[in-house]
Amino acid sequence: MSQHNSGLLDTQALSGLKDARIAVVFTEWNDKIVGGLIEGCERILHQYQAPVVQKISVPGAFELPFACRQVWEYGKTGQYSPEVIIAFGAVIRGGTPHFEYVCNAVTDGILQLNLSLPIPVIFGVLTLDTEAQAYERLGGPHGHKGEEAALTALKMIKMCRDLKG
Repeated sequence: MSQHNSGLLDTQALSGLKDARIAVVFTEWNDKIVGGLIEGCERILHQYQAPVVQKISVPGAFELPFACRQVWEYGKTGQYSPEVIIAFGAVIRGGTPHFEYVCNAVTDGILQLNLSLPIPVIFGVLTLDTEAQAYERLGGPHGHKGEEAALTALKMIKMCRDLKG
């Protein structure tokens, strides 16, 4: 376990968490990498009996913020309304400025959602120079970013519930 995420991996505070509801929005682009993120996420959520109440795919990372907002708008009422949304994607640098545009747009979009929605949106988008770097983040030396996103989601749900009393 690396030093930088040892606090994130401390799950003692989650022991009493029950019936957490998570929505997952993910990209079709770089589907093998994104599939690995989702598998890690679902592994952790299963451990905490936290169901994925909605799972939506979008073509690419640029579309993630819009889809996250729609998930909230159409799912905010009812017993399956999400308490958190996790956005998964992988953007790999190419030889054009496209990488920077997409990364900036999705980062800014998710930031705006976190400031405007009443539930957190977890940033599970890998921004990579090479495809090999993705696998370092799917259980390699950089941990498993899908698992980390799930833990972050659960901790944010716990924080929100604690604040509401």
